Amino acid sequence: MKDTGTVEKRKPAFLFRLLVLTLLAAFVLSNCPGLTGGETGEPEQSATPVAAESTVFKTGETQESVSFTLTGTYTGVWKVYTTAAGSTVMNGVSAAFSVPLLTLTAAGDLEARTYYVSVTGTGKTESKRLALTVAAYSDDEIRQKPVSTPLLHVGGLHTDADFDRIKAKLAAGEEPWVSGWNKLTANSHAQISYTPNPVTQIVRGAASGGPSENYSRAFNDAAAAYQLALRWRISGDSSFAARGVYILNEWAKICTGEITGTTDQSLAAGIYGYQFAVAGELLRAYSGWVSADFSAFQQWMLNIFFPKNRDFLTRHHDTHDDHYWANWDLCNLASVLAIGILCDRRDIYNLAIDYLQNGNGNGNWYKAINYLHTVGNEELAQLQESGRDQGHATLCIALMDFICQLTWNQGDDFYGLDDNRFLKACEYTAKYNVAGLDVPFHEYVRLWGNKNQYPNPLVEKHTQISSSSRGTVRPMWSGPYYHYVKVKGLTESKAYYTKMGVDGMSPEGGGGDYGSTSGGYDQLGFGTLMYSR
Repeated sequence: MKDTGTVEKRKPAFLFRLLVLTLLAAFVLSNCPGLTGGETGEPEQSATPVAAESTVFKTGETQESVSFTLTGTYTGVWKVYTTAAGSTVMNGVSAAFSVPLLTLTAAGDLEARTYYVSVTGTGKTESKRLALTVAAYSDDEIRQKPVSTPLLHVGGLHTDADFDRIKAKLAAGEEPWVSGWNKLTANSHAQISYTPNPVTQIVRGAASGGPSENYSRAFNDAAAAYQLALRWRISGDSSFAARGVYILNEWAKICTGEITGTTDQSLAAGIYGYQFAVAGELLRAYSGWVSADFSAFQQWMLNIFFPKNRDFLTRHHDTHDDHYWANWDLCNLASVLAIGILCDRRDIYNLAIDYLQNGNGNGNWYKAINYLHTVGNEELAQLQESGRDQGHATLCIALMDFICQLTWNQGDDFYGLDDNRFLKACEYTAKYNVAGLDVPFHEYVRLWGNKNQYPNPLVEKHTQISSSSRGTVRPMWSGPYYHYVKVKGLTESKAYYTKMGVDGMSPEGGGGDYGSTSGGYDQLGFGTLMYSR
């Protein structure tokens, strides 16, 4: 009974304490709704918007609206603020969301600055604010030259000055030119005995009920024509030129049908288009190439390859702009440039110059290299394909260097565009693939799908760099390294990882040195021989 009596005596004090605690809990929860998880009757907070990329450049000096890609679906009322905190709503600027784009619009010109946006969903409180930066229009632009401006010859990947330098280095027995030359002369495609295998119609991608694939014949013969042209220009032995011209003449004579297959036909039109055109440009100075045959080859490039290049870049097989990965656009742009040079068509060349800076697809320089990172003293740039796999990310580097070389030899500096943006992409890709080190990654959102099947695009998110095919080997590092460090005179620290690629690949070979499948022929190669300085 003693224990029971004790309890009875303490009950009033216990009840008083319980009442105080209950009142205190009610006060805390009413003033801190976030602690309740929305269960107290207080409205929950709207989800904070998230952007795939928080900075977008204006495309003109005066521009009324700019759109940002958001990574979720948001409904409600949008507000635009001048600061990250505070109640000052921005006058004259509105925000409207239509999946997946949030568009900021001003009554006149949208000022270049940082805007802070929020959304308030029905029955919810206002979200936290998302910072979105509208960057000023940059006149860092490579302008199209008038159509009447002549193109330079030989002005493909290599010039007369390049061949003079290489011949002098070989005569002096200097490395790495000797090793690079030996790599070329050992290749089975670089022999006078090489026999071409043209087809009436190039097929890449076996469509149901369609013809079988045969595109390997194109990439082998294009590689051979290029390698034979190099041997002629460096050795002076015209028998190599004669064999290269024979290959090109046979293709122009026999291959009269339209490139076909699955949508992979666009890869064939791009990759083999640029390779055949570059080989033709190298051989144009050979006196043994009959004028009528050279003209027929030019017309073949205009009839078979260019229409496919132009259609792909214009229509993308009726898909949304981001559907095709950057390498698809880039190889077709390389083909357009090379064909424009070969055929003395400044209008064609200019199509690519414009698209590389303003195009809707992922071959646009600023979409192909889609995010800039600064890590300590390192300037790195992420590729549109970095989150896909490294086989294609490295292909983008190879194709972009090809584009840089072609345009540099015509007086257009894509190497230097946007403060050497391409070098930063080389460093990012080499750091991850050659040095084997980690790199930062910014979330990327791809909007894809056929427009007829999916009027609203499908959404694919990449949240980390892909390790698939990490360490892919391609002959591609010599071009950017020697240009940035030796031609432009940048300090070697700016190309630190790219130099590791050069050292690891030397001497670079070409088609036939990296396996028998198409990946080993996607780039013409021999950079050690052709670009070392």
